[in-house]
Amino acid sequence: MSASPMEIRDRPSPNHDARPSGCVIDMLILHYTGMANAALALDRLLDPVAKVSAHYFVDEDGTVSRLVDESRRAWHAGVASWQGRHDINAVSIGIEIVNPGHEHGYRPFPPAQMRSVKALCQDILGRHPVPPRHVLGHSDIAPERRTDPGELFDWAELAEAGIGVWPNENVVVGEMGLTLRAGDSGSAVAAIQRGLADIGYAVPISGGIDARTEAVVRAFQRHFRGARVDGVIDPETAQLVFRVAELVR
Repeated sequence: MSASPMEIRDRPSPNHDARPSGCVIDMLILHYTGMANAALALDRLLDPVAKVSAHYFVDEDGTVSRLVDESRRAWHAGVASWQGRHDINAVSIGIEIVNPGHEHGYRPFPPAQMRSVKALCQDILGRHPVPPRHVLGHSDIAPERRTDPGELFDWAELAEAGIGVWPNENVVVGEMGLTLRAGDSGSAVAAIQRGLADIGYAVPISGGIDARTEAVVRAFQRHFRGARVDGVIDPETAQLVFRVAELVR
């Protein structure tokens, strides 16, 4: 791995293995630690019994630690899917961002931390062919299991720095005035499901809002409409799905 211009401390984790031969690193997955404090989170990521890790760890003061070399497969994604791929660990870089998460007092990510996250992401993108649509949260690839980095994470700020996808007002889409909830079905639901699948989410094209579809809608909202995460396909959510799908096609 080439030397990084960032100041990065090495805190080696034993939790990694070899990437499959010939794989291309083309995904960047952002997590929050979801533990009461940074020390507990780091201890877990370094614990061989826990069998979890990430490539990088960004503390709230902006300090960055490297836990696993990028050439190795870190164990951060778990059971996950994106664009039909399931071994996300094999093709991704994982970043753990210190935040207590929804179970321990979820809070905004401090400016110093966000600056380091942006710089680290830019550094990684300079080394690997990661398209914007593959800069994702853990909740995007595992919507029924994970909520991180969550609705308080500033994806728009990253996109302004050239990291990831963010919808803009220049994308023209049709109007959709329906509000669709769990149990609803029909062609409008199928259209939203197709849009979410085009973005990359693992969602059935069934025309009905089942538990999986509702979880995916929540994950989408956490990423692109953090002000309200309810799993309801309201007109704003529908328009955002079509906008993002158009951006990544």
